[in-house]
Amino acid sequence: MADKTQVDVSTVDGILVVSLRQASIGGVANFEDIAITLRGLLNPSDPQKMVIDFSQVSFFSSQVLGLLVDLWRRLKDAGGALLISGINPQLTRVFRITHLDKIFEFYENTEAAVSALHAL
Repeated sequence: MADKTQVDVSTVDGILVVSLRQASIGGVANFEDIAITLRGLLNPSDPQKMVIDFSQVSFFSSQVLGLLVDLWRRLKDAGGALLISGINPQLTRVFRITHLDKIFEFYENTEAAVSALHAL
């Protein structure tokens, strides 16, 4: 499991909020720890709602995109949802270039994303 310096997990009104605490997410060990933590949060028998907060992240490797797609698909298949909050303009551009902005919803902050999930 990732240590507290990498990932902070909390629950806000029944919604999982995952705050990524690394400015740069790259490197195999760093990524694998985060991936194991995030996948471990999923419960296939429970339609969960999750927000991933990128407000402290300034760079991530392409592996993170694959992880996000995997999490999004698993949550969607179980009747849940995944939203992204706090992402900076440079990282938003990566989502646009890869056309992943078509499947993910982005919110300025965690509070806005949590509110949007309550509306679902």
